[in-house]
Amino acid sequence: MTVADAPGTAGRPLDTRRVDAREKVTGHARYAADRVPEDVAYGAWATARTGKGRVVRVDTSAAEAVPGVRLVITRFGPDELRDVGFLMAGGHAVQSLQPLRDDRVAYRGQPIALVVADGLVAATEAAQLVTAEYREEPFAVEIDAEGADTVLQEQAIPLPFLADVKVGDADAAFAASPVRITGAYEHPAQHAMPMEPNASVAHWEGDRLIIDDTTQNANAVRFGLATQLGIDPADIEVRSPYVGGGFGQKNAMHLHLGPIAVAARRLGRPVKMVLPRPQVFHLGAFRPRTVHQVRLGANENGELLAAIHEVDQQTSRHDLFPSEITTVSSRLYAAPAFRGEQRLVRTDVQTPGFMRSPHESPSMFAFESAMDELAYATGRDPVELRLANDAAADPVTGLPFSGRHLAECLRRGAARFGWDARDPEPGSMTAEDGSTLGWGVAAGCYPGGMVPVVAHLSAAADGTVGVGVGGHEFGQGLRSAVALLVARDLGVPVDTVTVRAGDTRVAPQHLTAGSWGTASALPAVQAALGELRTALDVPGTGDVDVAAAVRATHKAAVTVEATTLAPGQSRDDLAQLDKGVLAIGGPVYPEFVTFSWVAHFVEVRIEPATRRIRVPRVVSVVDCGRVASPVTATSQVRGGVVWGIGQALREESEVDPRFGGFLNTTLEDYPVPVNLDVQQIDVDFIDEPDLRFNPAGVKGAGEVCMVGVAAAIANAVHHATGRRIRRLPIRLEHVL
Repeated sequence: MTVADAPGTAGRPLDTRRVDAREKVTGHARYAADRVPEDVAYGAWATARTGKGRVVRVDTSAAEAVPGVRLVITRFGPDELRDVGFLMAGGHAVQSLQPLRDDRVAYRGQPIALVVADGLVAATEAAQLVTAEYREEPFAVEIDAEGADTVLQEQAIPLPFLADVKVGDADAAFAASPVRITGAYEHPAQHAMPMEPNASVAHWEGDRLIIDDTTQNANAVRFGLATQLGIDPADIEVRSPYVGGGFGQKNAMHLHLGPIAVAARRLGRPVKMVLPRPQVFHLGAFRPRTVHQVRLGANENGELLAAIHEVDQQTSRHDLFPSEITTVSSRLYAAPAFRGEQRLVRTDVQTPGFMRSPHESPSMFAFESAMDELAYATGRDPVELRLANDAAADPVTGLPFSGRHLAECLRRGAARFGWDARDPEPGSMTAEDGSTLGWGVAAGCYPGGMVPVVAHLSAAADGTVGVGVGGHEFGQGLRSAVALLVARDLGVPVDTVTVRAGDTRVAPQHLTAGSWGTASALPAVQAALGELRTALDVPGTGDVDVAAAVRATHKAAVTVEATTLAPGQSRDDLAQLDKGVLAIGGPVYPEFVTFSWVAHFVEVRIEPATRRIRVPRVVSVVDCGRVASPVTATSQVRGGVVWGIGQALREESEVDPRFGGFLNTTLEDYPVPVNLDVQQIDVDFIDEPDLRFNPAGVKGAGEVCMVGVAAAIANAVHHATGRRIRRLPIRLEHVL
């Protein structure tokens, strides 16, 4: 691969390595769970065993008798640990409910005591010995249960970007449509299963608090702890150079951080806490259950006349986790009339949150399944139907898209997959082993966001370049993308570039999520490269002898800084970054609208006797602007497709309506795809720079790659069996 259009690299082979691969495979990469400071103590939660109510009495005597136990805390004073707000309500935490502040139990699995001991075994044993008496109250953990309360989102959270989407009179247009599709689609609650559970180490150096944390949002941790502890944020340092899997679940301050910081201060020694997997299910965010009502109106040729998408989404009693389900379904096709309605259903669980393509993937399961139904109702090929409804501009605002190559994704994917050989009749295709073949397609999109980023570049007299940038590395390849950009621009070997991210010491750390990490960091680094060239007094383009240029300044190193904002943002948004709260731009900008786009083509095979469903091959074509790091981008897409297979065929977080809480809270009980489930995944990129969006031309790939996979699998199962799947995951009984 060559990049003749990249500065300083005309005709040269492009180094596409994952720059931190050696560190990761040799164990040199240090994660929060790896940190073991000298004289560290270990924390463990004791959790509530009732679905809802009040704590009448806590018995800690057996726990305190365990050798090595140093603290058992059942209540923090109002000045010792203050409340901190929910991230999506202007705060910093995964939810507003901070345990051990009163006697309230909002959901099963909520902490009722913190045990700190010399060793992990002692802390765990003692936590299990804590017992409590409760005054129980009625609860509801399912959105259709008695006691679950429903509110209209646009009334409950009156913010413009969360208002229901309304274009034209969709109800009248639907009623007048010659062809009408109506369907109810159910998507279960699901949990992310990162390799590294939530893990943190807190220790004090005098009045300064040092936090090692597995987080996608070091600034939220920093400012959230400052709020909770009543100290200056400048006295808190948060380090998260590597995150062992985030997927949105680690995008805010978790509940254990304040308590272990207090415990560390009381003991005068570091305190470490790693949540066991069952507690991650009850203390970490999860993808909430959603129920979708979709209605499509079209003419006899399948051209959309109206689309209606109504959603009920689970939330907690104490916070409203907002839905953005219709943000994508309203943008995918050129429907002249659209109505979205989003309702939030309060249930007795912890506050739900983000999980890879959190709203978009469930949205596209429902909407793209309905589009497949429309294709059959009108006798159109599913690919042709989608191409016939392609949008030239944003259907909601009328603004142009900064870049949209969805049609090319569909055409290129169909050619690579061999779609022309598909017999449209359900059940008509058979594999050589006697399995029933099904071929399905689905499209998807994901909002293009950007956030303020500060980047520092330092060139040294030995020719090395150091980069400190806002952003977190959790496997998506941010560090590689930044290092490759610097190496290409300056014409230096990539191994002379060192990138530091996820560290409040090097730059303010905005939340990295929403597929905006690379799209936000690269423009800032690119701007800093321009500043560096000026400071070194070298031309604006072309290779640079960094060592000679630095020596010519008679300095040991030359350091520069650059700050970039999203289009339309102001210095006020930069001030939000400095406060540790969200400052997100997009997908609607003053002059354009930005999304990433994808098309998935899936083959399923259904065994005739067992009816077991396999996915032997997938073709995915992505429009994510310029591909900044081909190795990591391809890996991201394959990972997203694998997750889509799990979403469609495996994953569901089961609840117990009798006792509350989640049931299948271990890797043994929560099935995710394994090697046998994953076979050929063919990935391709349009690789067309979106320079209107940002000077680097990059858009997000890490989440759009999952959007539509489940719908394509469900559509393929229909093609194989004639049975329309409207609930995930697809189980054997659905195709028997």
